[in-house]
Amino acid sequence: MTDTPPSTVLADDTAYAEAVQLAVDSAAAYYADGTSTLDDDAYDRLVRGIQAYEEAHPEAVLPLSPTGKVAGGAVVGDVPHTVPMLSLDNVFGAEQLADWAAGLERRLGRPVTVWSVEPKLDGLAISARYRNGRLAQLVTRGDGTAGEDVSHAVGTIVGLPARLADAVTVELRGEVMMTASQFEEACAKRQAHDGTTFANPRSAAAGTLRAQDRPYVCELTFFGYGVLPPPGDDSELAVRLRELPHSEIMGWVAGQGVQTTVATPVAGIVADTLERVQERVGEIAAARAELAFGIDGIVIKCDLAADQAEAGFSSRAPRWAIAYKLPATEKITKLIGVEWNTGRTGIIAPRAVLEPVELDGSVVTYATLHNAADIRRRGLMLGDSVVVYKAGDVIPRVEAPVVHLRTGDEQPIEVPQVCPSCGDAIDASQERWRCVRGRACRAIASIGYAAGRDQLDIEGLAESRIQQLLDAGLITDFADLFFLAREQVLDLERMGETSTDNLLAAIERAKAQPLSRVFCALGVRGTGRSMSRRIARHFGSMDAIRAADAEAIQAVEGIGPEKAPVVVAELVELAGLIDKLVKAGVAMTEPGWTPPADPGAEAEASDTSELPLAGMSVVVTGAMSGELAALTRNQMNELIERAGGKASSSVSAKTSLLVAGEKAGSKRTKAESLGVRVVGPEEFAGLIGPFI
Repeated sequence: MTDTPPSTVLADDTAYAEAVQLAVDSAAAYYADGTSTLDDDAYDRLVRGIQAYEEAHPEAVLPLSPTGKVAGGAVVGDVPHTVPMLSLDNVFGAEQLADWAAGLERRLGRPVTVWSVEPKLDGLAISARYRNGRLAQLVTRGDGTAGEDVSHAVGTIVGLPARLADAVTVELRGEVMMTASQFEEACAKRQAHDGTTFANPRSAAAGTLRAQDRPYVCELTFFGYGVLPPPGDDSELAVRLRELPHSEIMGWVAGQGVQTTVATPVAGIVADTLERVQERVGEIAAARAELAFGIDGIVIKCDLAADQAEAGFSSRAPRWAIAYKLPATEKITKLIGVEWNTGRTGIIAPRAVLEPVELDGSVVTYATLHNAADIRRRGLMLGDSVVVYKAGDVIPRVEAPVVHLRTGDEQPIEVPQVCPSCGDAIDASQERWRCVRGRACRAIASIGYAAGRDQLDIEGLAESRIQQLLDAGLITDFADLFFLAREQVLDLERMGETSTDNLLAAIERAKAQPLSRVFCALGVRGTGRSMSRRIARHFGSMDAIRAADAEAIQAVEGIGPEKAPVVVAELVELAGLIDKLVKAGVAMTEPGWTPPADPGAEAEASDTSELPLAGMSVVVTGAMSGELAALTRNQMNELIERAGGKASSSVSAKTSLLVAGEKAGSKRTKAESLGVRVVGPEEFAGLIGPFI
C-alpha cells in the first residue's frame, strides 16, 4: 500500500462531468443491489480524480459531485435517521494516517491519548431499532439522512438478536454482510433457481437485504459497531452511552447479545500511541486473508467521548475517525479465454485467461477456474466481465460473471471431449475430470517432478532423458529408475560411460532420501512439499501412512475431512508404485523416527520442546548467503522443521521470525510493521548451527 494512491486524471470540464455522472450511477447501483459497473478500487480512483479536479477548478464543482456527499447515499429512503449515518474519510498509508492524526490533535489543541482501532467491514451499514429490548425496525443508510425500511429481513440475520439482554430502547448501528460459507450457500440457492450466481459477497448481501419476493431465503450476518440512545432521552443509560469511551460502549453492545468483532482475529483494541495504532493496522491487514468475512480497511477513531464531541463533524464525515483503506483484493476484468491442461496426475483443469488487471500489488492475467462443473455453476461465458478475487498469497480465482454488464456478444465456453494432452477418453464421473490413463497420461511430467531437486534430487535426469527412457520402454514410472541396468542406459543415444555412471550414482543416492521427499515424489493429490513433510513427521514410516484410514490421516495438521479420503484413495491407487520403491530399497522412514516397541502401538510424536525453533513460525525471504547460500527454499523449510519450527510462506501476526536475505522486499517491510523479529542468513545459521 502507498501513501499516494493513483487517481483518474480528468482533462477538462466535460471529462469531469462524465466522471461525476459515472460515480453517481455506480454508487446508486452499488448501494442498491451491489451491481456497480466499477469495482471498489476503480471507484476510489475515480472519486480521487474528481476531488483533485475540483480542488484545481472550484468554480466547476457540480451539485451531484460525490465528494460532498455521504458515501452510500445513492439509495433514497423514507425513514428519517435520528442521527445522520455519515461515511468516513480515507487514508491509504502510514504517512497519511500520521498527517490526519496531527491535524486532529491541532484541532483539539492537545494529544489524543486513547485511540480505538477496528476492522472496516465490507458490507452495508444499517440501523437496528430496539424498543423495550425488542427488535422493531431495520433501516438502511440511504442518503445518510433517511433510509429504506428493510424490517422484512428480521429473523434472517445472524448476530442481530430479536431481543436484547435488557429491556432498553436504543438504536444499534452496524454492518450487514455475508460470510464465505453464507455466500457459497446463497450462490447455490440462486444457481438452483435461475442458473446464475452472485458476483461477490457484498452484492449478494445487498440484494438479499432488500429482496422480498425471492422463492428462497439467504442468511446474513450482522456485526455491531455503535449504539445511540433515543434523542432527548436523559435516562441513566442514555447519559452513560453518551459519556462512555467507544471501547466500553462496544463491551456493553456485546453484553446485550449482539455480535461484534470481539471474538474474531481482528477484534477492536485501544491504543495509547499512533505507533501501536499502525502496528494493529498491520496485524489486521495480515489476518485479512484468513477471515470468514470481508474487510476493506481499518477504522481508527478517538476512543474518548469528550474528544469526539470536541472534534465534531464535517458535512459528510466525523473529524474524529478515519478509514485506513487496504489494497483491493477484488477487481472486474474480461474473461477472454479458457485453457484446458492435463496435470501430472491426469487431472484436467481449466484456467481463465484474463485481460491483464492489477490486483493486490501484482498484474493478473490468469486465474483458477477449478473444473467444468464450477464453470457451469458460475454461469461463465467467454467475453464476460468477471470478478477476480485474490487474498494473501492465494492464486487469483474467478468469482462470478457480472451479468448486468453483458452485451449479448458473449459465447459459451467449450469443454474438451477428449484429454487435451493425449487425446484419450475423459473420466467425468467426478467434478474434477481426469484422463482415463491417469498418471500415465503425463508420465514424463510425473517422473520429472519425482526426480526434481526438492523431491528425490536425481541430478542429470533431464526431460529429454526421461523421454528417451520412456520411448525405449525401460520405465513407465519413477520407481522403474531404481531397476535400470548399466547396459540398458549405455545403449541409449548420447549416453557414454561417464554420463551413465553419474546418472546411476544419482539414482542410487536418491534411495537414501527421507520419507518426506519420497512421499512428495509420489505426487499424491491434495499434498505438496510442506504437507508431505507434515505427513512424514506425523506417521514416521510409509507402512504407518499406508495403514492409516481417513480419520487417522485427518489428524495431520492442515488435512480436513474432504482431503483425507482423497489421500487414502490416492495411496491405494499408488500401491503398486510404492511396492516397487520398497523392493528397490528406497528409504521409507523419516530421520529421527523410532518405531514403537509394540508393533501394534502408535508411534509417539518426538519431543521438539528443546529444539532452537520450538513453537516458532518462520518465514524465509530474499537470497540466502554464507552457509545457507546453496540451499533451495524447500531445503530451508526442511531445515526449519528439523530445528523444531514451522515453515510458512507468508508473514502474519502469527509469524515468530523472518529470515531476510538480500532483496527481501515487501515481506521484510510487513514483518517490521508487525514487530516480527528479523534476522539475516548468518545470524539464523548461528541460531540453528547443528542442524545445517
